[in-house]
Amino acid sequence: MSATTVAKQPGRSWKDSALAIVKRQETGLLGVIIVLGLLVSLANENFLTRDNLYNVLQTVVVIGIIAIGQTFILIGKEIDLSVGSVLALSAVSAGAAFGSGVNPWLAMLIGIGVGALSGLAVGTVVVLGRVSSFIVTLGMLSIARGLTQLLTGGLPQAMPRELSFIGQGRIFGGIPVSVVIFLVLVILGQLLLTRTVFGLRVTAVGDNDTAARTGGIPVGRTRILSFMLIGTLAGVAGIVFATQVGVAEAQAGMGYELDVIAAAVIGGASLSGGRGSIIGAFLGACLLGVLRNAFILLALSPFLQQLSIGLVIVLAALFDQWRQGNLRHLHPKALTRRFAGRKA
Repeated sequence: MSATTVAKQPGRSWKDSALAIVKRQETGLLGVIIVLGLLVSLANENFLTRDNLYNVLQTVVVIGIIAIGQTFILIGKEIDLSVGSVLALSAVSAGAAFGSGVNPWLAMLIGIGVGALSGLAVGTVVVLGRVSSFIVTLGMLSIARGLTQLLTGGLPQAMPRELSFIGQGRIFGGIPVSVVIFLVLVILGQLLLTRTVFGLRVTAVGDNDTAARTGGIPVGRTRILSFMLIGTLAGVAGIVFATQVGVAEAQAGMGYELDVIAAAVIGGASLSGGRGSIIGAFLGACLLGVLRNAFILLALSPFLQQLSIGLVIVLAALFDQWRQGNLRHLHPKALTRRFAGRKA
C-alpha cells in the first residue's frame, strides 16, 4: 500500500462516517420534525414559543418513558401490550399505599416496584411457559386493569403533595421536571442499549436467539430482564402521569399501548427484532407530540389527527421493511416478471 493511499484513508473514513449519520433513521426523523415544526409555525406563530415547546415535551413524557422500554422489547423480538394497564396499576398502588399512611417516597417506590413485578410475571410466563408475548401481555392488560379497579373501587387515589413537583415542578428557568427525568432516562437507556453487556445481549437475542443461545447468552434471563425493564419504566411513567394530574385513576393509560409501539417503531425499532434506538424512540414520541400539538393549534379535526398518526405508523413500518430489503418484490422489474408469469 502506498503512502498516498494511507494518507487518504482518514478522509474516506470521515466521509463514510458522515454519510452513515445522514442515512440513519434518527437523522431523517429529526429532519421531519424540524420541517413539520417550521410549517406549523408559519400557520400559527405560537408553535415555536418556549412555553408551547415545553408543553409538547411534557405531553410526550409518559409515552416516551415507556417507549424506551418498548424499544428493548421490540429489539428482543417481543412485544408488550400491557403497558397502559401496568401504568395505571402502578399509579393507584402508590396512591393506595400513601392513603394507608405509608411515607410518600416509599409509596412511590412501591408503585414502581409493582410495575417491575408485573414485568417479571410477564417475562416468566413468556420464557418458562413458552407462550407468545402478544398473548401474555394481552392477558396482563386485562389482569392489571382488573386489579386496578379492585384496588380503587373505581375511585381516584390522591397523590402525595410531596411528589407533585415530579409532574408539575419546573427547574432551570422553566423546564418541567418531568421533561428532565425523561431526557435523563433517554440518555441512560441509550447507554444501556449500546454500552452494556445486557444491551448487546438483547440485540443478539432479537437478531437470532438460536445463535445467541449457542454463543452462551442466557436468552431466557435476558428476555425476563427486558420485561422487568419495561414494567419498571411503566411504573415510573405511572408516577409521572399521576403527579401531573394530581390523582391516580383506574382509567389512566387507556389506549397508550398503540402510542408507545408507534413511538418505538417510528424511531426505528424493527418489528422483526435485532434493531432499534432509544434516541429514535425519543424522536418518535416527539413527532407524535408535534403532530397532536399542530392539530390543536390549527383547530383541525381530531379524527383527522388519528388518521394521520395511523398513516405515520404504517409508513414507518414500510420504511423498516424497505431498509431490510424485504420489498424487492415490489420493484417494477420484479412486478413485470410476476405479471408476465415468469419466476421473480
